[in-house]
Formats: sequence, structure tokens, C-alpha cells
Amino acid sequence: MNRFFTATFLVAILCLIYPLTSYGNNPPNDGKFTVVLDAGHGGHDPGNMGNGFKEKDIALKIVLQVGELLKKDPSINVVYTRKDDRFVDLYVRGKIANEAKADLFVSVHCNSHNSSAHGTETFVLGLHANERNFEVAKNENSVIYLEDNHEVNYAGYDINAPESFIGLTMMQEEFLDQSVLLAKAIQDNFTGKLKRVNRGVKQAGFIVLHQTFMPSVLVETGFLTYKPEGSYLNSSKGKSDMAHSIAEAIFKYKRAIDENVGDDFSFEVNDITTDSGNQSSAVATSSSVAAGVSFKVQIAAGSRKIETKSYNFKGLSPISREKEGNIYRYYYGETSSYDRVKSLMSEAKRKGYGSSFIVAFKNGEKVKVKSVLNSMSN
Repeated sequence: MNRFFTATFLVAILCLIYPLTSYGNNPPNDGKFTVVLDAGHGGHDPGNMGNGFKEKDIALKIVLQVGELLKKDPSINVVYTRKDDRFVDLYVRGKIANEAKADLFVSVHCNSHNSSAHGTETFVLGLHANERNFEVAKNENSVIYLEDNHEVNYAGYDINAPESFIGLTMMQEEFLDQSVLLAKAIQDNFTGKLKRVNRGVKQAGFIVLHQTFMPSVLVETGFLTYKPEGSYLNSSKGKSDMAHSIAEAIFKYKRAIDENVGDDFSFEVNDITTDSGNQSSAVATSSSVAAGVSFKVQIAAGSRKIETKSYNFKGLSPISREKEGNIYRYYYGETSSYDRVKSLMSEAKRKGYGSSFIVAFKNGEKVKVKSVLNSMSN
């Protein structure tokens, strides 16, 4: 029991250190949809060598092709964790994604097993549903022992201890829905278009996914240890097929995110403006908390009824929805603190909702924010 809590505590601390440290000082990505592509293994880490095929080479060639396909869309920015045969520490791969303020992280690998197992499977970060998922994650995570200072970089983490994985899920929970959405699109393409055996969307404790602070998936493109599948993945056609399927899934995911945000109705309720048109906080207040009033951030409105899932609103949560006439309005957050709601609005704008604004409710009815602020200052 002591070992359980010690491991969980240390890994939880690790969760707080690595993603947030690098994520907080990111340069802007010019508003583009940024995808970080990660080719597994590399350099002195060949990955699995089933039937003499090299995982590191196959993964890299697939990733480079995915990148070229994505670059055809000028609204997409592509970042690679490696573009050649070099070794990159797992935590560095996550740091690259976090510093790029990526919208997606996609890690590509090839599978292995001591049987005739074959087919594709795509993982998101989570607790292992079974022993097989644990073994897959264990094999991929074992690369940490090839890294310098792994005892420091992954303090308290033991790949042989299932309890170590509990802490790994903490930072990725808010992106789970989005990660599953992408993973399912990838698997649907593999099985529907390429007729590969579908091993499903699964959860497991991959360190490389834990290090990222965005929707993330790890794709096992097939088993090199199953010779027909290994030969296919090693062929030009096989790598091209897999690359096109992954890229098309990313395009589909991006369309779903872009389309499910409603229309811009921000002009209709912006009742507190400065000369520049930005919502003002210039009204003096003696307290930032308004008793009996709740503030929300309106981020979108439109005629379509959209599920209030975080993946429909660029990861923002919680989202609430209210209908007025034929229009659905979508709000992010709820608080009685004006300082807090300003922070929420800033976050929404960083996520791409540039026209979001603050609204206020009292007894379930919408009231003017200016009136609330005036009453708070008296």
C-alpha cells in the first residue's frame, strides 16, 4: 500500500512538472491548427525488429508522408519530434508538442507479439483494461531506460508496476473525449478503407502521451512479427496507405472541431465596450464577487443543437447550452467572481474564440454586466 501511494504521488508530481512548465511559456502558433507528428523510437533505439523489419524506419517514413499530406492545407502547421534517424527522449517529445501549443499529438509505432497476432490498434492515455494493453505500454515505455538521467526524469515510475500508471492519466483526462474522437477516425480508416484487422481503440499508460497537454493518440500500425503484415508495412504501398489513412483522419477530426462551434453572434449582447470594442473592466469594484449573480463566457451561438462535450469546443469545459427562440447559445464556465470570469474569457480567446464575451445572470435571467459591476462598486 505504501508503495502504491508513493509511486502515485511521485508520478502525479511529474505530471505537474513536465507538461505545465513547458506549456506555460509557449510562443504563439499564428492561429494555425498545429499537429505534432512523432515517429516512435530512432537512433540507437530500433524499436521492434520483427522478421528483420525496423520499426524506427517504418514509423519515420509513415510520419514524414503524413506531414507532407497535412501541409497541403495552409491552415495546418506540422511539427515533427524527429525527421531523421535520431534518438529523442520521451519527455522531450512531449515538450516539443507543448511548446508548439499543438492541437494534436500523433505518435506512430509498429507492434510485436510472440504469436500470429495482427491488425491495427490506436491508443489513448488511460488505465489498462487488460494485461495485453499493459504489455503494449510496457514495451513502448521501456525506452526510458535508454535515456540519460531517466531516474530523475521519471522519478518514482516503474514500468513493471501497474499502479505507477494511475498518476499518468491525471493531466490527460480533460482531452480524453477528443483523443478518442481522433483514434476512432484513424481506426475507421484502417478498417474501412484498407481492410486491416480492427483491434480497436484502447486505453493504456504510455509515457509519451502523458507528457503532452493536448488530445493525443498512439497508433500501432500493425505487427512486424506477423510476416505478411510486416512485409506490407515495410513496402512503399503499405507505408503510403497508412499515411493517407492517418492524414485523412486528422482532416476529419479538424473539420469536426471547426464545424461544431456554432455561428458568431457576439455582436448581440456586448453591452460593456470601450472605444476599441473590447469588453471593459473599467468599472471600479470593491469586491470581485457578485452575490446572487453568476457570470459566464458566451463563446458561440447558432441554430444547431450541439452536444456540450469538450471536444466540440476545442477542449473547453464545462460548457452549458441555453435556447432562446431558434438560437442556441453556448457558454463556458460559471462563477460569481468577475476576476475569475475575465480569466475564463482570456482562456476562451486563447483557444480561438476571439469574439467571446462575458454575460451575467441573476435568478436565472440575463442581466446587464454593467449594472452588476455598478452594484458591486457601491
